[in-house]
Amino acid sequence: MGGEGVGRGVVAVLLLVLVVVLGLLAAVHWYLWRRLVRDLTVAGGVARRVGTAVVVVLPVLSVGALVSGRAGAPFVLEQVLAWPGFLWLAVLLYVTLALAVTEPLRPLLRRLLARRAPAAVPAPEPEPVLVPAAVEAPAATEAPEAPDLSRRLFVNRVVSGTAAAVAVGTVGHGTYGVLRGPRVKRVTVPLAKLPRAAHGYRIAVVSDIHLGPILGRAHTQRIVDTINATQPDLVAVVGDLVDGTVENLGPAAEPLARLRARDGSFFVTGNHEYFSGADAWVDHVRELGLHPLRNARVEIGAGFDLAGVDDVAGESEGHGPDFGRALGDRDRSRTAVLLAHQPIVIDDAVRHGVDLQLSGHTHGGQLWPGSLIAELANPTVAGLERYGDTQLYVSRGAGAWGPPVRVGAPSDITVVELASKKA
Repeated sequence: MGGEGVGRGVVAVLLLVLVVVLGLLAAVHWYLWRRLVRDLTVAGGVARRVGTAVVVVLPVLSVGALVSGRAGAPFVLEQVLAWPGFLWLAVLLYVTLALAVTEPLRPLLRRLLARRAPAAVPAPEPEPVLVPAAVEAPAATEAPEAPDLSRRLFVNRVVSGTAAAVAVGTVGHGTYGVLRGPRVKRVTVPLAKLPRAAHGYRIAVVSDIHLGPILGRAHTQRIVDTINATQPDLVAVVGDLVDGTVENLGPAAEPLARLRARDGSFFVTGNHEYFSGADAWVDHVRELGLHPLRNARVEIGAGFDLAGVDDVAGESEGHGPDFGRALGDRDRSRTAVLLAHQPIVIDDAVRHGVDLQLSGHTHGGQLWPGSLIAELANPTVAGLERYGDTQLYVSRGAGAWGPPVRVGAPSDITVVELASKKA
């Protein structure tokens, strides 16, 4: 009975959260309809009917894009829903922020226009005209539009139009950044125990590629070309390669077989692999020539240990991170570099004497102000930081989840150059 009670309690909490989220979405869309449709169009007109339909249809497409993959919908349907559904989520964020910021401008602009309007000059009274009783007076003409109403409509159109243009421009620029492909960052990491022979060793770190209904084979090829151009000694793919099954996305991942590095390419799982069939993807990347590190370690000829752990999301399937298995029996006089998708395992890395942890997962926040939220859930959102004797580097990732948009968090492939203090 106790377990059943707990289960019912969890379901009740989830339903409450769902109701709150849906309520917030409904409130936001009502606000957008009010500012972008009702305030700018004529009641009963074609423009208002079309605008209302758009405000109703787009969130439905967004929900469809979010749930279609998990619901097992045909991949073609996922692709159809993904572009409009996910892009609307990004536009929704920025048009809401822009409208909220510009709300105080509306009354200020109306007052300013009212002050600058010329004072009305009273018209002279017409002389009385005698009209015969048998002749009816002409019907009164329609009164001109009230000046205040005209000013209100003008201000609404200027402010709302500007907010919408800024939002669409922001999303457009962010989409271009993702589709263009990641840029290369270079970071030098000094390591005290690294032998002189490994000084200058280069690891190309790529995370969060997120192949799916939007980002496909061309995206993978751009990433492979970019990595190969850096001529790395080793390639580290640190999770969240895919959002979908091998059946649907296997062809999109095929360019990974053309990665070139002297000491090979290595792979660890991310949380999204466990939504997409992690075991099948591990087998597939192995077929493509990558070396999966599932709570395992290899010795790199240059003189350090490379270890990798499964993502924490795998714990539900019995495949979570096992630091003891990956690092427990190693020689601690040697430098250890750890591949782990999520930065949150840094405490385990410190306890096991890791010198450098390479991670992803955060996307750097992906959509500002998402970085502020990411900071609450991760020790490091992007870049290099030190935790005791362990250094942690977090890549912003090479792709995007959900909206194919990045704002304030450009995608990257990082070439991490190891530096020996003995050199």
